[in-house]
Amino acid sequence: MSIAPRHTPILASLDRAQPFASAEDAWFWTMAALTARRDGARIGAGRGLVVRPCEPDDVVKCLDRLYRQRRIDLAHARILRIWGERHEAPSPRIPQEAGELRLWREAMARLDFPLRAKGIVAGPTRGMAEAEVIAFPGRRS
Repeated sequence: MSIAPRHTPILASLDRAQPFASAEDAWFWTMAALTARRDGARIGAGRGLVVRPCEPDDVVKCLDRLYRQRRIDLAHARILRIWGERHEAPSPRIPQEAGELRLWREAMARLDFPLRAKGIVAGPTRGMAEAEVIAFPGRRS
């Protein structure tokens, strides 16, 4: 017994997938999808106006890996959640948001590399010569 063609799912080809322009765009898209899911929407691959090279959970997994590697901390994740739900970044023009803007920029800079490496964000990954060097917070002798 075979399945009728009208009942088979049509999956979008990754050849047509359009990567995001920046890590910030990928994050806002992810938060919009997670908010819609929380509100009861059924999220399905290839149903949007633009085919993306990932699922929202792929971006969250990159963020989770950065957290487990101690590249970001809970303060970064909190700022990403709060401003991601607002669908805007903290404003550099508002002095009260200066601390949140710093955390936002740090988190976006650190999220950029894994998203580019996976093809979620367009453009080449930065080479090791251009990478940011972060001081080790361990003991000092």
